[in-house]
Amino acid sequence: MDFLHNFLVFLHILGAAIIVGLWIARIKNPTVLPGQFHGALLQLVTGLALVAVNEMGDGDVNHMKVGIKLLITLVIAVLAFIGQRRYKKDEKVSPALANGVGILAVINIAVATMW
Repeated sequence: MDFLHNFLVFLHILGAAIIVGLWIARIKNPTVLPGQFHGALLQLVTGLALVAVNEMGDGDVNHMKVGIKLLITLVIAVLAFIGQRRYKKDEKVSPALANGVGILAVINIAVATMW
């Protein structure tokens, strides 16, 4: 069970790194890349799996924190989905949308580490 938990944490952090890394890489010309949407989905799936694993084991789950992180992740996923669809159609992705994805990902990381 420890290996599964650690592997899910690894994938969860990797999803955050994809979102934030691509955002920082394109900070001068902000856009939403398809990888950011995939990173958001990875975070969503692994986050839910982590909660399930912790609920099954002896882990203590802070449901308020999980709920807030889930809400933020859902917003990130929706914004990233909209942005990556525009990117794929060669339409302009607004800087507010692109920066929203990156900033919300950083906020989600802050909630995870500082709460």
